[in-house]
Amino acid sequence: MRALAVLTLRDEGAFLLEWLAHHRAVGFTDFLVFSNDCRDGTDAMLDRLQEMGLLVHERNDGPHEGGVQWAALKRADRHPLVAAADWILALDIDEFVNIHTGDHRLEDLLDALPEADAITLTWRLFGNCGIVRYEDRPITEQFLRAAPKILHWPWRAAMFKTLFRNDGSYRKLGVHRPRNPDPARLARLRWFDGSGRELGPRFRRQGLFSPFGRDNYRLVQLNHYPLGAMESYVVKAARGRAVHAGQALGMSYWSERNWCCAEDRSILALKAARDGELAALHDDAALARLHAAAVCWRRKRFESLMAEEPFRALYGRLLMTPPARPLPPETARELYRHAQRNSPPGTGSA
Repeated sequence: MRALAVLTLRDEGAFLLEWLAHHRAVGFTDFLVFSNDCRDGTDAMLDRLQEMGLLVHERNDGPHEGGVQWAALKRADRHPLVAAADWILALDIDEFVNIHTGDHRLEDLLDALPEADAITLTWRLFGNCGIVRYEDRPITEQFLRAAPKILHWPWRAAMFKTLFRNDGSYRKLGVHRPRNPDPARLARLRWFDGSGRELGPRFRRQGLFSPFGRDNYRLVQLNHYPLGAMESYVVKAARGRAVHAGQALGMSYWSERNWCCAEDRSILALKAARDGELAALHDDAALARLHAAAVCWRRKRFESLMAEEPFRALYGRLLMTPPARPLPPETARELYRHAQRNSPPGTGSA
């Protein structure tokens, strides 16, 4: 079985080796990675990893019609690795697949859901929880507190990425779900959630959110670390977003994602396997040197941003702002009612 992860990166070389080591330990066999306009040496790291036979690197420096990530996915649609894959998942560098069944590997998840054509991996949002300084060590060991398993608001907490069978039923990749279904195959497609429940027919065509008010994580979850340390968040804010390039990252993004309600160490079940993969990567002298350079760039970038008042102000607000707190179900239902009355038809979101 060939399982492909598709990734888009800019200036995130400091996090690349952990992400790659973890997903190799999970059982992904192929990696198609797009880089754009890198200043920290991410692109050079990817070139070295390609020389080592560990991934395929494509530069995606622009122009970016529809945004950086959409431009990359359009190129991926035509790539030989996509054509050869049995299963595909589009991921970001701050997303880590966390499987709870069997030996925590991809084959165990697929064995648990043998009839699935698509499996939704619902985000579990891991907050900052007061961590200020960027450290060069695995984020999956630093950030261990997350949103509760059952959360009624915000709606983004129920978003998912989709692991899907690449048999021609869907003919294009998407950020959260595959696109362009084959009408002749649509009626037979079966979607399952991360707890192994079959989802309704509408998911064959649309839907970006798992059902609220229930545990969507019994078999698999997607650990999402959107914030990181406060210093890293300032650097991320200066870089901007991959999908919504015109939207600035600020306190709104932070406050909806800074969840610290529950401890969750489940991803560490793969720590030994991950550490073995990571050690092998660092054993390559060229790769280790490039990683160290990316770490150094990140620290210097934060210091340079502190010379600018907007980023100093953002950093100060991060330091002053407490974590998010869950809303009572009745309050969340009121917010949804407002969203449903005021959202354009077919948007499916607040």
